Amino acid sequence: MNALRIWYRGLAARDQRVLRVGGIAAAAIIVATLLFALQRSVWAARAEVEQKRADVEWMQQAGPALAAAGPGPGVIEQIPQGRLLVLIDDTARESGLSKALVGSPLAPGGGIQVQMEGADFNVLTAWVSRLINQHGLAIEKASLTASATPGTVNASILLRSPGAAP
Repeated sequence: MNALRIWYRGLAARDQRVLRVGGIAAAAIIVATLLFALQRSVWAARAEVEQKRADVEWMQQAGPALAAAGPGPGVIEQIPQGRLLVLIDDTARESGLSKALVGSPLAPGGGIQVQMEGADFNVLTAWVSRLINQHGLAIEKASLTASATPGTVNASILLRSPGAAP
């Protein structure tokens, strides 16, 4: 630090003045940049608060109408067995399981027995999850065994449509 002072004092008066003005200007630019960044954050936060206020206002207005409409459908309708067979075939094909699907005989009481051989385990679980979540099917019974290829399984899954008698 002492060497810096000695160097500064060794400069001409004009150079010292330019250095002081330049230092003040640099400090002002840095402060202005920081203040501008902070102001932008404040503007963004205010816009977000206004959007949330508008959302709350809309929810308060829509709430009574939604409450008056009731809870909505409580029971998913039963899928006929013929449509269930088509649903299983279509969704298995879409999920890439058509080669693994070896049979899907209808089961008594509105169910379907799905047989898979060499199905990718991750794809199979995603497919079953889709059938449950999107189509309301239920698994009544399932059997999975490892197949010769790592990561694949042989599966037998009994699926039922909602409202079907077991």
